[in-house]
Amino acid sequence: MTTSTATYANILIERRNRVTILSVNRPKKLNAINRETLAEIATATREFLADPEQGALIVTGSGEKAFISGADIEELQPLGPSAAEDISRFGQGVVALFENSPKPVIAAVNGYAFGGGCELALACHIRLASENAVMGLPEVKLGIIPGYGGTQRLPRLVGPGRALELIMTARSIKADEAERIGLVNKVVPLAQLLDDAIAMAETILKNGPLAVEAALECVVRGMQLPLEQGLRFEAGRFGILASSEDMHEGLQAFLDKRPADFKRL
Repeated sequence: MTTSTATYANILIERRNRVTILSVNRPKKLNAINRETLAEIATATREFLADPEQGALIVTGSGEKAFISGADIEELQPLGPSAAEDISRFGQGVVALFENSPKPVIAAVNGYAFGGGCELALACHIRLASENAVMGLPEVKLGIIPGYGGTQRLPRLVGPGRALELIMTARSIKADEAERIGLVNKVVPLAQLLDDAIAMAETILKNGPLAVEAALECVVRGMQLPLEQGLRFEAGRFGILASSEDMHEGLQAFLDKRPADFKRL
């Protein structure tokens, strides 16, 4: 186990072999995120993306009560229209780093995930939740709306009807309901949440790296395209992979009944 050489005020970085763990660490604020924390998340994520030795990112919160309890209200309260739009665009850009990552990003939701915390989880490729997790977008209670992509990603994930209900009622939901409606992939006991997330990341990393990257790109970009264009994009990536050593190694390994020896990127 190694840690990052970078020093952050509000997040912790840990590396376990090829898996990077990013933990938001503001215990006195239940891991609420402010602009400084968002900037640190962006810097650490870019560091992860640039590191060829790191293959998957897990995002979680320090402690057992909160993943990320939301945006820091004290920072938002004095903002005028221009500054509010600016922080919204800034936050959108940060969480988009997760969604657009060519390497898998897994949210390990441990406890409260409200507002910006829920939106951050929505941008991850896969979401695991502990049994004590509670999620929601309560912004309309405060006279605002989700500003880090929640109005766009939640309906794409659970459908517009469920998304509008959760957003307009500001209702929070427990882990079992989040799993039932497809907001999270799996619910596990808190004590095994991080281990399960790491195990899932390691399972993904055993597969062809070029294929994993292509699959991520096809799903993320395809969700933004009409079906016909998405299918064309998929076919193009399928064709590109046919020129790779990974494809020939993977297919030959299957025929030989042996594990594939993929080249690490």
